[in-house]
Amino acid sequence: MEQSSSGPTELAVGDTNAVGRMLGLLGDEWTLLVVQQALLGATRFAEFKTRLPISNSVLTRRLQSLTREGLLERRVYQTNPTRSEYLVTPRSRSLWPVLLSIWEWERHWVPDHAERLPGMRHDACGADFAPLLMCGSCGEAAGDKDVVARWGPSGSWPRSMPVASTRRRSEADQLDASADLFPQTMSVLGNRWGFALLVAAIVGMSRFTDFQSQLGAPPGSIADRLSIFTANGVLAASDNRYRLTEKGRALFSVLVAALQWAQRWFRAPEGPAVILTHRVCGKRFGAVLVCDQCAEPLTGAQVAAV
Repeated sequence: MEQSSSGPTELAVGDTNAVGRMLGLLGDEWTLLVVQQALLGATRFAEFKTRLPISNSVLTRRLQSLTREGLLERRVYQTNPTRSEYLVTPRSRSLWPVLLSIWEWERHWVPDHAERLPGMRHDACGADFAPLLMCGSCGEAAGDKDVVARWGPSGSWPRSMPVASTRRRSEADQLDASADLFPQTMSVLGNRWGFALLVAAIVGMSRFTDFQSQLGAPPGSIADRLSIFTANGVLAASDNRYRLTEKGRALFSVLVAALQWAQRWFRAPEGPAVILTHRVCGKRFGAVLVCDQCAEPLTGAQVAAV
């Protein structure tokens, strides 16, 4: 059954919460890339194939899952033979803060792209800009050290674990990094256990045994992700602990945007999975991205690549 693309998904009591649903959906490299290209204008199978180094079978499965979850809407545009296009929905359009935050992180922290990553222009003020994360309650800038996270009524590690599974890709399905706009982000976040591990690191977890026991992930998966994170400079290992670097902490805006998206579109009857509080004002933290040049809130329609 396909999810409604216009309204939130109502979760069952005691079911996997918004965090788990988000990790299962966005913690997949191909899903992120297909959504990215859909938001950049791709609608037909051949267009996705041209833009991404992806096999027919993998693309078919991702389009089906994204349609089922309400991130794309399938519409038949030809009946003989039957051909369909895949259109963005309010659910997928509202992912723009996540992708914008990824874009900025890659521009700042990953200088060795095969091709220059485009800059950003804010159409409302006409300036090249960088997005700033602000508190919606008090309007002050916020980073990971300024925000306190605690479990909400539907929150716990067991309920926050992703239920979707992704198979290891064959050699033919491996990404060609030169075709990927955000290669390092995808290597860090494009895996459900990697995404979950990064969330755990943000809230203070640092030991291998804690990652493994709290997340319930296979030890091999934890070791693989920790190896990638340290190789990419997101974590630093010392004294048998893995701590976030400045580069890793800069991913906070990506995680907050993803969490905010998840809790908008996946609602548990008990209440939210995670509650964020801004230390500065003491109020509930709602993330707002603003332009660093004019200080006005950003919208997806006002951001252009240059």
